Amino acid sequence: PTANAAIVPQVRYNTHVQTYGWLPTVYDGAESGTNGQSKRMEAVNISLENQEYAGNIEYRTHVQTYGWLGWSANGASSGVTGQSKRMEAIEIRLTGDIANYYDVYYQVHAQNFGWLGWAKNGETAGTTGMSKRLEALKVVLVPKGGAAPGSTENSCQQADIKYRTHV
Repeated sequence: PTANAAIVPQVRYNTHVQTYGWLPTVYDGAESGTNGQSKRMEAVNISLENQEYAGNIEYRTHVQTYGWLGWSANGASSGVTGQSKRMEAIEIRLTGDIANYYDVYYQVHAQNFGWLGWAKNGETAGTTGMSKRLEALKVVLVPKGGAAPGSTENSCQQADIKYRTHV
């Protein structure tokens, strides 16, 4: 009876967190990381399972001292471990045919802000120019054009940058 069941892709991920190391793998919108413990996320692995359509999930992280790292894909690690550096932001996108059928949404828990709004398809989630750590992450696939899993307001907090000119 399941021979004609629809294939439903899943996103799987885990995070490397200060003190704890690599946390267990979670799926489809579950929280990976910590909140309320003041622990920094240092790295992440993300992959797809049960894919009906060809394509990849790609992601990059903004890391203390290093800035934006290059794109990683399909379970490869992004971030740094063993260096006590915090992740400050993340961008995640789908490539290939799967990107025509699904949107990827992701949400981060950031120092001093808590859960920010959901970002999607390569948008920046986290903080920029503020030196704030990411503490937790949620990732989910939604059928293309479907409703976001929650509010998309304020998915990225940015420092106000003021320029001064000396005369």
